[in-house]
Amino acid sequence: MSQVLNELVALLTLETIEENLFRGVSQDLGFRQLFGGQVLGQCVSAASQTVEAARHVHSMHGYFLRPGDAALPVVYQVDRVRDGGSFSTRRVTAIQKGKPIFTCSASFQFDEKGNHHQNPMPQVPGPEELKSETELSRMVASMIPERMRERATSDKPIEIRPVTRINPFAPKPCEPVKHVWFRAAAPLPDEPQLHKLLLAYASDFNLLTTSMQPHGVSVFQKFMQVASLDHALWFHGNLRMDDWLLYSMDSPWAGNARGFSRGSIFNRQGQLVASVAQEGLTRIREDWK
Repeated sequence: MSQVLNELVALLTLETIEENLFRGVSQDLGFRQLFGGQVLGQCVSAASQTVEAARHVHSMHGYFLRPGDAALPVVYQVDRVRDGGSFSTRRVTAIQKGKPIFTCSASFQFDEKGNHHQNPMPQVPGPEELKSETELSRMVASMIPERMRERATSDKPIEIRPVTRINPFAPKPCEPVKHVWFRAAAPLPDEPQLHKLLLAYASDFNLLTTSMQPHGVSVFQKFMQVASLDHALWFHGNLRMDDWLLYSMDSPWAGNARGFSRGSIFNRQGQLVASVAQEGLTRIREDWK
């Protein structure tokens, strides 16, 4: 694995402090607060360590309660809510400075056979024809805020190649639909849980900003206060994060300073491997102008 991908895998590998109590380091991506994807991935990691290996995470639903501090570690407290005949439920609270910053429930299940159907994958250009977000950032490096510039232009553990390209420095209103390809930057071991942890981490990229597209605003505009409020993620089966996945997103609604977005994640074979939904704060701050 590459160094940056090794660092991300280490980020999602938590230290056990006590039974049902774990600690994770933090990373600073240059945002105003701790990146939500880090907390999502670490929460699933903490919950998974309290469930027998034969049960796999199939869903998680969480709320962001307070902004996290990227300079501090996060402690995760796991409540073993229930272990049934087929399903296990865990409640996880992420804590900084003695206060919860995120709480979620996660559900685990044995593999079973059953009826199957899915929506088809959208027909979009393949990733080989597209530039990565990092390449695009390097082309406009001087326009990126200084606190985010180094991170935006450096190599990433998750490579993202947008099908839908929006100019974040001069956004124009457009339909609330976005497609991006993404994958881990190097091959990964054959550990299904690791691939799901990395997907949970990556699922927070690009989703909320889809709801901002019809209004011609972006996170790079200083008057926008943007933050995730909640996040739901469903895993429909095993997946490979080191092969290209298509993240197809849309936003059916925005209002009351909130935007709602949903996403479908497909592998290269067209299989729907995960679904995502998120509501976030998209507040226009006149006092920040």
